[in-house]
Amino acid sequence: MELIGKIKILNDIQNIGSNGFRKREVVITKEDQYPQHILVEFIQDKCDLLDSFVVGQEVKIALNLRGREWINPEGVAKYFNAIQGWRIELVNSQEPTFNPQTQQKPVSFIDEADNDLPF
Repeated sequence: MELIGKIKILNDIQNIGSNGFRKREVVITKEDQYPQHILVEFIQDKCDLLDSFVVGQEVKIALNLRGREWINPEGVAKYFNAIQGWRIELVNSQEPTFNPQTQQKPVSFIDEADNDLPF
């Protein structure tokens, strides 16, 4: 899945627990009829993908929807969802594009009148 919108909030990396788990959250605003503010989390090594982005940029994020079940002490099941990003790129970036040119005949810089020169 993909999400396109502007970066509204870009949080710092959070270190969770003692086993080195890292998480970084970004809020993307989708400008629909009713603007939507969507929290996307990047985890572990994907946190570093956000380093070159700033608030206000329009981006496209490739993401996965994650869900899990948790049974509380009373035996009742609860369900949680997460939106996890795994790639992010600028929309309308100034990347070079390939522009094929029509083939042209080779051009000679030697005047045809000089064909009798010794070189």
